[in-house]
Amino acid sequence: MLIETSRLSLRPVEANDVYSLFAIYGDPKTNQFNPRGPYPDLEFAREKLNGWLREWPDYGFGHWAVSLNTLPDNIIGFGGLSIREGYENHRVFLGYRFATSVWGKGLATEFASAALNSGFELFGLPQISATVRENHLASQRVLEKIGMQKVGFQGDPVHGVGSYLYRQTDQRGH
Repeated sequence: MLIETSRLSLRPVEANDVYSLFAIYGDPKTNQFNPRGPYPDLEFAREKLNGWLREWPDYGFGHWAVSLNTLPDNIIGFGGLSIREGYENHRVFLGYRFATSVWGKGLATEFASAALNSGFELFGLPQISATVRENHLASQRVLEKIGMQKVGFQGDPVHGVGSYLYRQTDQRGH
């Protein structure tokens, strides 16, 4: 499902996105708030991408490759809606990551807003959640700008930095 915003094109991920995925998720700068660190190699990226490729047929939603409308063949980020187990009353999560070259331009907010709206309007999801590290202020601002509410905190004794849990429910009365 192709989605366009004023500046972005979102299309479901494809198998040949693996090089762009590794370039973005393998970059230490894009992982400064990720305790698992960058993807170690192309094969790891391929395994992750294979999981994302199964989301669309299994759930009817999933991850998108994100590009600028003006440069549709140049992937600048990835993000989407995914199922996560182990969170009470939270099942569908919003996530995203963008190349450092496009940081600070409001593109994450534009993407996150489009993904959230799609989750409610196109996919009929009743609620969408997100987690963000307590020291990742930029991502917290993105989630708050799109109307998500901070509803909890989860400590992380292994990595020392916990995460806030955000949630938004469909406000359309469905």
